Amino acid sequence: MAPTLAFLTIPGLRPQDLALLPSLQSLVAENETRRIQHSFPAVTWPSQATMLTGKLPSEHGVVANGFFWRDSGKVEMWTAWNEKILAPQLWDLLHDLPGRPSSAAWFPMLSKGSGADYICMPAPIHKPDGSEELWCYTRPQEFYGELKERLGHFPLQHFWGPLANVKSSEWIAESIVMTAEKFRPRFLYIYLPHLDYAAQKLGPDSPAAQQAVRDLDGVLAKLIASLRDVYQDALQWLVASEYVITEVDHVSYPNRVLREAGLLSLDEVEGRELLNPAMSSAWAMVDHQFSHVFVRDRDASVIERVESLFADQPGFECVLSGDKRADVGMNHERAGDVVLVSKANSWQAYYWWLDDDRAPTFARTVDIHRKPGYDPVELHVDMATRSIPLDATLIKGSHGALVRSEAQRGLLLTTLGDRFQESLVADTSIAGTVLDWFRGVGN
Repeated sequence: MAPTLAFLTIPGLRPQDLALLPSLQSLVAENETRRIQHSFPAVTWPSQATMLTGKLPSEHGVVANGFFWRDSGKVEMWTAWNEKILAPQLWDLLHDLPGRPSSAAWFPMLSKGSGADYICMPAPIHKPDGSEELWCYTRPQEFYGELKERLGHFPLQHFWGPLANVKSSEWIAESIVMTAEKFRPRFLYIYLPHLDYAAQKLGPDSPAAQQAVRDLDGVLAKLIASLRDVYQDALQWLVASEYVITEVDHVSYPNRVLREAGLLSLDEVEGRELLNPAMSSAWAMVDHQFSHVFVRDRDASVIERVESLFADQPGFECVLSGDKRADVGMNHERAGDVVLVSKANSWQAYYWWLDDDRAPTFARTVDIHRKPGYDPVELHVDMATRSIPLDATLIKGSHGALVRSEAQRGLLLTTLGDRFQESLVADTSIAGTVLDWFRGVGN
């Protein structure tokens, strides 16, 4: 059987979690465990794009978990397709090798329309009345019907929000096994999100977060055993943290700072305040522990004013504009004119309203597309009102800041130990190392 590599990415995986993950401990020898140096920003979309391309956001163009398109004045959160990655990815590079090794993209966020041979990603159908019908984008297109027949619909409600739990990771794991049995891809990228939830909601050391690690171990044990049955001794493993979630005890509100400075443009609709990004002199698209501040027409005087506004604000490690953004790989046209980076114990909320009664109605709902920034408070729910509270201090864990300490560095576990010589592996080196391995094993 041809050599095969399963590349598993797990958000929030920390070295101390291994004690609760016997499945991973048994997978690799002690000397095959490495640490990862995460590039900025260590959040889902950029992290995955960096590991798949070996490039920084300054080259692959994925600067956050969303985009602000200046030409249209529109914000796009969580709906982009693969063409937004502006650099070749591993599946593209593998296709150039002799024998054209096949690949599966199983739930990495920007995989819809990618060059992978087999793909599965949530793609709910949005109906005119505002309701959703569960569905997934798959390649082959008809394959979701087979997955649904055996496993039921992908449990989207358990993938994110107050109902998020291990059921989504279980479905992902079971469906990739079906894919392996039927198609035998040579490269499998598998994203299991389960450690993301409790660690942000209640803190990475909370009892709930520790239980999440134990729950994930059960999923991993079945996944590892099932894929071994399919590929036998031909299967190798690479398991990587996408980022590490650290405890936070502070939250910043960049859009409120910009509002009070008179730079934010708001529209009032039925007593609610809606942000108008296109008309704002400056506004912030927040994403965990950083934000992009977009300045209309890239006005140099406004950029300078924004820098001054945040220079002494609590919770921020650095304020970067112009060429300074190159220091963190953010010198790209899609990036904000000013990039605000939080300290490790702080995160940033998208809120712009000063009175909760004037907050937009979607603020109290799980609505990842209309909110112009990431909102982890969606993990909480007020059971009395069935709504999301407007209290950003509820969040106890975050990620995405500049990696300055060992506590912010995740794990890389591999059965390809001789391919990773350094004890600290740069995330930008993973794609090239995988490609070299496929070259070396022959195709």
